[in-house]
Amino acid sequence: MSRFDDLPGYAASIAPLIDAVHLGVHVASRPLGRELVERSGLHADLLIDLRYVLPARPLTPEGLAALYRYNPFDDAEVEVQIAQGAVLPGEGGLLRATGGALAFIAELYEVHAVVTGRMWAAHADRLPELADLAGRLLAAGAGSGGTAFSQASPPHEPEGTPAGVLLFNRLAALRYHRADAHAAAWRAAGLTAAQIVTLTSGPVRDRIEAETNRRAAWPYETLSTRERQTLLVGLSVLDQA
Repeated sequence: MSRFDDLPGYAASIAPLIDAVHLGVHVASRPLGRELVERSGLHADLLIDLRYVLPARPLTPEGLAALYRYNPFDDAEVEVQIAQGAVLPGEGGLLRATGGALAFIAELYEVHAVVTGRMWAAHADRLPELADLAGRLLAAGAGSGGTAFSQASPPHEPEGTPAGVLLFNRLAALRYHRADAHAAAWRAAGLTAAQIVTLTSGPVRDRIEAETNRRAAWPYETLSTRERQTLLVGLSVLDQA
């Protein structure tokens, strides 16, 4: 069996690459992003985190709790977002982006277009295929993802969004399929979010990680062996860019 056909093993191998490529764009975006935040005058962490979510659908209380299950977003922080005009509260605790928030996010997409264009200029020919593969994984994960993934996917993709930004945001959303798989695994083991954060190495942790990889592997069944290889190699290249 090829290492690309061992789906739980593949899910374990590609997860840190997805995280690294996603984080790399965030880090590279900080100078331009800081200028945007200063001009906006907003406490913009939520808008940056959920840039690809808020324009696409309202944020539900359950979705917010799942997205931030390890670092809960409390009522006071929600009130700050409402008070500054970033979100509007609605029935049932729904939060919707305001016009100001959508304008901020549109500018943020432009920042990420510039940054990914610079970072990945030498690999621009890879980006459309990698973005397509990531999009197929999001579609394939719709039936097995949990609350966080359902809130995060599909991402906001306005017409004309460059392939680098599509890939960046699709990877951002894809992380939540694994996050939900991990949560399902530690809940099945009788643990809480606080307990899994402090759980040390050992048999319990190993079983949870194995179950996480099994559940996280399901979307990758939709890709061929060659496509799984293309995705892993492509993200490895981008991680080194």
